Amino acid sequence: MRTTLLLLPLAVLAGCGPRPAQTTKTTNADLNFPVGSFSLTERSGKTVTEKDLAGKVWVASFVFTRCLGPCPAVTGTVKELAADLKDVPDVRFVTFTVDPSRDNPGELQKYAAKYGADPDRWLFLTGPEAEVHALMKDRFKLAVGRKEDAKEGDEYDHSTRLTVVDKKGVIRATFEGMRNELRPDGKEAFVDNLARLKETVRRLAAE
Repeated sequence: MRTTLLLLPLAVLAGCGPRPAQTTKTTNADLNFPVGSFSLTERSGKTVTEKDLAGKVWVASFVFTRCLGPCPAVTGTVKELAADLKDVPDVRFVTFTVDPSRDNPGELQKYAAKYGADPDRWLFLTGPEAEVHALMKDRFKLAVGRKEDAKEGDEYDHSTRLTVVDKKGVIRATFEGMRNELRPDGKEAFVDNLARLKETVRRLAAE
């Protein structure tokens, strides 16, 4: 997996092809910067803004529906988290597509249905590509970009990390969104990673 640094040492760039070993150390230490305002379209066709998530702790992910690489694993992780945190009422999951020109609400509806996503707790958002990519890079400090040598299902390089946002819309932490199969301790490290993510969400929900 190619790694790229933006403003923080956690902007891991991952294409949708095979993933070589990660060489850049990433962190999930507490962060403290706001997501800010946005206005995007949910799979239902409704407009969703940051105000709709006020008072909720939410976990952001970035994928695209045609992805043949890591995106299904990342979405599978979110599905697992949604099940494990179903007892926490003020938690939401927000998946942004990095390929909004193709991922219209209809495509997102089909993708969400495949993962059994609860529409009340798990949102899928699309909008103009420039806005979505700027949101990801400038606000979430994560990498995204079109690939020059793109193949079908591998058109974008993008971070596979999950970001935890608190009730005030402030980004507090990021975590790995998928297991690194090439790490000798990959399974154990990812289990620990998810445990820390869930503990962070529960702590913020209790604030």
